[in-house]
Amino acid sequence: MTEYTVTRLGLQGDGIAEGPVFLPLTLPGERVSATVSEGGAQDVRIIRPSDRRVSAPCRHFRSCGGCQLQHADDQFVADWKVDIVRNALQAHRLETEFRPIVTSPARSRRRAGFAARRTKKGAMVGFHGRASDTIVPIPDCILLEPSVLAGQRVAEALAIAGASRKTALSVMITAMENGLDVAVTHGKPPDGPLRQQLALICDTHGLVRLTWGDEVVAMREPPRHGVGRAVVTPPPGAFLQATAHGEAALTDCVREIVGDAGTVIDLFAGCGTFALPLAETAAVHAVEGDAAMMNALDAGWRFAEGLKAVTTETRDLFRRPLMPDELAKADAVVLDPPRAGAEAQVAELVQTKVPKIAYVSCNPVSFARDAAVLAAGGWQLDFVQVVDQFRWSAHTELVAGFTAPHMRA
Repeated sequence: MTEYTVTRLGLQGDGIAEGPVFLPLTLPGERVSATVSEGGAQDVRIIRPSDRRVSAPCRHFRSCGGCQLQHADDQFVADWKVDIVRNALQAHRLETEFRPIVTSPARSRRRAGFAARRTKKGAMVGFHGRASDTIVPIPDCILLEPSVLAGQRVAEALAIAGASRKTALSVMITAMENGLDVAVTHGKPPDGPLRQQLALICDTHGLVRLTWGDEVVAMREPPRHGVGRAVVTPPPGAFLQATAHGEAALTDCVREIVGDAGTVIDLFAGCGTFALPLAETAAVHAVEGDAAMMNALDAGWRFAEGLKAVTTETRDLFRRPLMPDELAKADAVVLDPPRAGAEAQVAELVQTKVPKIAYVSCNPVSFARDAAVLAAGGWQLDFVQVVDQFRWSAHTELVAGFTAPHMRA
């Protein structure tokens, strides 16, 4: 055993000591002992705890890999997440106003991916353990909405029906407005008898839709997801914001940045998280690389009342970003790229005179890179709002507002 002093937290939430040595479940300032090998730190023991250390509120925390930061007090976690974004910007010599972080409450996650393995006596369901393939049962998880947590019974039935003994199912459960939407991967190829079993599970548990691999094997009714005045049926496995609380915070901030814009271009639009609420006051052109999500957005708009025009375009924005002449008509642009950021699209945006940009990001590093390009082009980073939908995790999201150079003249 060797003693270490933790100096900071890494981006994944592990404590880091000089070396660097990564020490899970530790906090800055703590003195710890551990056995360190090529496989990482083992038998980590706290010798001198931080005054920011607390008892984890969930009894599964030590064994479950779902959360990384329940051993720190809430204010520490909030400050740390804001500092992740601030430090990413400072690496590019950028400063701005940081608004107080918005954190989703416990028991609000409306989506979870469970692992489900068939056993001799039934099935085991839960999350993978910390740095392990072992499945850890989580009957009292305090992160998930109750309906999603109860979905473990569905995952168990699905594993018994269609999992092999060698491979665990991945069961994604999403709480929709009218019930649970379930998408399964790594299951047996569906034959006639299995399809009948799956349809029975869907009916017995009142699922709105059950997808097995690439096939919708049962649907009692289309899943409904309310987005502003519209209702969308997302394709199976489509991205949705993690909590209703977080989605509302992001949307409110985007609305503020866009302001009274008459025409908005929404890039990486998904199923319309921002496009549809913005259409209450502006004409919106939504662009996304996934055709199924574009179709869902378009259908949601067509059946909604009181919205302005929404047009859709399926387009790979990494390979074919919108060009300056295509962006010229916009009074505001919304960007919500995946973790890789929007490097190619920002390179075109910086050549335009679009008055306002609302940038929604799930990766502070790629966001800071793109923000630096805009700043070099004269754009002003007005503020950053950090939103923590993934409570107790190392994941950080944000919204940032940018103003074009000519708007400040």
